[in-house]
Formats: sequence, structure tokens, C-alpha cells
Amino acid sequence: MAITVYFSSVSASRELKQHQTEIFQYLDAKKIEYKAVDITQGSEVKEEMRKKSGNPSAMPPQVFNGDVYCGDYSKFFEALELEKVEEFFKL
Repeated sequence: MAITVYFSSVSASRELKQHQTEIFQYLDAKKIEYKAVDITQGSEVKEEMRKKSGNPSAMPPQVFNGDVYCGDYSKFFEALELEKVEEFFKL
């Protein structure tokens, strides 16, 4: 299965951009292949992300391994702190 990260290339939120960057940097550093899906490419992409995550108001970044929902940035950060990131990504 492949890791998919839904992100936003357009955001006024510095915090959101930082959260996305941290996830991408981790994946790059560990040489974990992933697909980045930009939700600003169409409202259907944002709706797909929200439907798959089971949260009608979910905001990026949202992470999936195949069709399995891994979590959002807060879950990623928690896993990082607990040194359980591979569990978070379901690797």
C-alpha cells in the first residue's frame, strides 16, 4: 500500500503549512514513498479527503495508507513523541 497525504498548497495559515512540511520531511528523511494530493485542485478532492477520514470538517494534512486512515497532524505528532511513527503510518 502507498501512503497518501492530503495537503493544501494554498493556505494563509503558517501553522498548517508547518504541519504539512513536518510530515513530508519525515517521509522524505525515512525514504518512505508517498503520494501528495492537493485539495485545492477541486472541491471533489477535499470532499474525498473528508469522506475517507470520516470527518465532514477535516482539514489537511490528512494521512492514509491505501484506504486505511492513519490520522491528522496531531496524531502524527503524538506518534512522533511516543516513537511510534511506523505504527501511525501502518507500516
